[in-house]
Amino acid sequence: MGRTSRKKRSSLANRAIAASAALILGGGGLVAVNVYASAGEGSSGSPPEQTRNEGPRMSTIDCPDVGNELPDVPEQARGEVDRELAAMDTQITDAYQQFADRKDQIAQDPDLAENAVLGPLRDKRTASLDRIGIAIERSADRPEGLAGLAPCSLRADDAGAGAGAGTDGGGGEETGTGDDGQDQEDQGGQDQDPGEDPEAPDQEGNGPEASDFVDIQSVQPNVERPRQRRGASRGTFTTDCGRNENGKFNPDNVIVAPGVSNGAHHMHDYVGNQANDAFASDDDLARGATTCRNQGDKSTYYWPVLRLQNGQDENDVDADGGGKDQNVGEIQTPSQVTLKFVGSPSGKVTAMPRFLRIITGDAKAFTNGDANANASWSCTGFENRQLKDKYPICPEGSQVVRSFAFQSCWDGRNTDSANHRTHVAFAQDDGSCPAGFRAIPQLVQRIVYDVPPGPGFAVDSFPEQLHKPVTDHGDFINVFGRNTMKRVVSCINDGRTCR
Repeated sequence: MGRTSRKKRSSLANRAIAASAALILGGGGLVAVNVYASAGEGSSGSPPEQTRNEGPRMSTIDCPDVGNELPDVPEQARGEVDRELAAMDTQITDAYQQFADRKDQIAQDPDLAENAVLGPLRDKRTASLDRIGIAIERSADRPEGLAGLAPCSLRADDAGAGAGAGTDGGGGEETGTGDDGQDQEDQGGQDQDPGEDPEAPDQEGNGPEASDFVDIQSVQPNVERPRQRRGASRGTFTTDCGRNENGKFNPDNVIVAPGVSNGAHHMHDYVGNQANDAFASDDDLARGATTCRNQGDKSTYYWPVLRLQNGQDENDVDADGGGKDQNVGEIQTPSQVTLKFVGSPSGKVTAMPRFLRIITGDAKAFTNGDANANASWSCTGFENRQLKDKYPICPEGSQVVRSFAFQSCWDGRNTDSANHRTHVAFAQDDGSCPAGFRAIPQLVQRIVYDVPPGPGFAVDSFPEQLHKPVTDHGDFINVFGRNTMKRVVSCINDGRTCR
């Protein structure tokens, strides 16, 4: 697959009620309301003209996230439930395409949305939810209220999307400032309206929009270093696994949708374990090759690719996860990837179990809201200013930075959970783990891109998530060898810096 760089180019019922609402609007912080602008509209920063009785222009489909709403799923039912959840993602993708193809007609005739898009989608979701109920019922009580999760709604592309303040570091744990995060005086940057940029990105209405970007120099410093208690584990262990120079991509997600091709509906970068695809078992990962310099680390690290929105086709323009899922543009190879494991500010850490799976962030945060969002965007030289629901516009000579601080507390029992979240947790405000959890080495990823200045890039996303920056997320499966993991823990607890 071709890759370019700058050097080469210059409770269930409550959620059901929310789902049936016609609009979900949010805001706050740097957020500004911005309804949908189709190709050629909105470059002046003004809302598009609307037809009589049209109301806000609808831009996407909002469905309850069934995976988040399900109670515990019996182990015997997880495979079937995961496959149905993946099928429901495909249903939303197909419905979004139907909506996108008819958006102008729907703007004129709102009833068309129910007849052509929402009604058929509800019927398919009802059937999938019934199959999920049957699968669970074989081993446990059938969850109540499943049918209430079937209806979806149309919503406007409000820039807030319930994502909270745009300058929030997100995720409940600070990522730190990094080597380039020292305070710098504002270099005269003024609040600017990216909507005035004639070169604002456009994906034929699929996003991102100019309002998804902000000048990093207009953002105030907002990162605070966590206080270290006596007995804190202050060491670090850094593993070098490259930048995906060999171009390993696929649109699978073996954590969320095992056994399902194109389970993510967007393309992932992979570093570390090279056996990772939708069908990889723990044994496959244990035997897999690794790009990590330390061969004791066969862990898999992956995240959505970042693309230039420059109108150029990538090799996946006609492929699942790429153009077929409205992810277009040239995939960018990071200029730098740092994978660092750090300690706990409140005490010692314990070893991760092998094959522990952690997802940080929420690929559906645009429609789900920010409960699980953990995106952090910044620029080199300005990493004490973190953005959660905006992409940064970096000044000349500065590069775009994505950072992920993963959950650092483990329940001591499970390597995964039904919703792939509840077996791990973020530390509390004082740095300690919640009751019943223990501190483990915290993975902190820092991914840097040398892209042209301005609003001309975006991460891959599910089509209906409109490439919003708040949807950024990362995935990790621990496949460290036992001796290497012991070294990680020892380095961190002894306060040493190891590579």
